[in-house]
Amino acid sequence: MAYGLGVDIGGTKIASVIINENADILCRSEVKSRPNDESIMFKQVVLSIEEVLAESKINKNEIVGMGVGVPGKVDCQNGIAIYQNNLPWRNFPITEKLHDYFPSSKITIDNDVYMAAFAEWKLANTDNLDTFVYVTISTGVSCSIIHKGSFVRGSGFAGEIGLFPVLSEFSPKGVANMEQSVSGSAIQKIVETNFEAEGFSIIDFFQEYQNGNPITHSTMNKIIKSLAHGIYSIVCLLDPHRIVFGGGVINKNPFLLDLIKDEIKNYLIPEQFSVLERMKLSRFKENSGIVGAGLKGLNLSNDSKA
Repeated sequence: MAYGLGVDIGGTKIASVIINENADILCRSEVKSRPNDESIMFKQVVLSIEEVLAESKINKNEIVGMGVGVPGKVDCQNGIAIYQNNLPWRNFPITEKLHDYFPSSKITIDNDVYMAAFAEWKLANTDNLDTFVYVTISTGVSCSIIHKGSFVRGSGFAGEIGLFPVLSEFSPKGVANMEQSVSGSAIQKIVETNFEAEGFSIIDFFQEYQNGNPITHSTMNKIIKSLAHGIYSIVCLLDPHRIVFGGGVINKNPFLLDLIKDEIKNYLIPEQFSVLERMKLSRFKENSGIVGAGLKGLNLSNDSKA
């Protein structure tokens, strides 16, 4: 049996896992991020890896490779973390520095959303000629595209759907980008603005909606309209064979997918209605990114493209 080591680096925590070829997590380590200092932040990454290796009883020679998910813009080919909004790295040569600590390891890095997309794509087992899209609705909003088995990267910024302008009834201009309209951060602000008297948190808002509280329905409808507008752009541009939704907002509130489907019907022409059956929820949930990183590590020994 071969194993992969996956690392998921975030602004709050760093998690490392060892997975097998079935994408089962065999052991896990988490440490806090230290985003105020470049060097200390990197040492926390090393600590997380060292802890999961120490916990594992697997022979190190059976670990094929290491995949590392990094937020923001990365140079996969050269192993450089170019820009991370929530980390202290700018053009940080993370692969080179990891090799100083783990010289015998094969290491690959990628954007954390791409890592999550890779995990969901592998699990979906779609035809290698298909177009697959993973959409994350979390603190931010982004997506990743795999076409004919390979990521669509453009010149390096492909998939940043969070920047796409959508109709927004919460904006004075009637338009705002998706990240300003439907991300977890945006919804938190909307809730604070609209439900201050009720003392709602974002968790309360979603729960009260599910409980049938009518004061939440108008706000939820406006959020879903913006979200469906953005998703429809993906449908029109790519007509994907599969769209998978993940990220904390929708992972914790899976009923949102049905609301998106109901709203997007207002945009679809008859020839597009089949996309409703191709829209799915994440299977790995909050583990998508780290499992994808581990699978990327395993992937270093085979010919899978993405």
